[in-house]
Amino acid sequence: MAGNSLEKSYREQALKLFPWVCTRCGRDFSGVRLKELTVHHKDHNHSNNPPDGSNWELLCIYCHENEHARQLDSAGRTDPGMTIAPATFNPFAGLAERIKKKD
Repeated sequence: MAGNSLEKSYREQALKLFPWVCTRCGRDFSGVRLKELTVHHKDHNHSNNPPDGSNWELLCIYCHENEHARQLDSAGRTDPGMTIAPATFNPFAGLAERIKKKD
């Protein structure tokens, strides 16, 4: 639960510091939809929470998910610390032989 209170704390700080706009897609958020605006840590370190907000940006839930998916894709991982095994399936294996059989 300590993580949730920390998250609530830096989210409240970020909402005071920044306009309620997703920095990626530019959508405005207010009222009930404000809950869709999240705090993204630019350096991906959730412990790095400077009071000036220099490590934060506000992203909507969709852009935030996209940012983390891009980060994982570029690192070659689906789960932090777990490396994806290289693909071994070759859809064209034996293609030349199959073509010859048709002729």
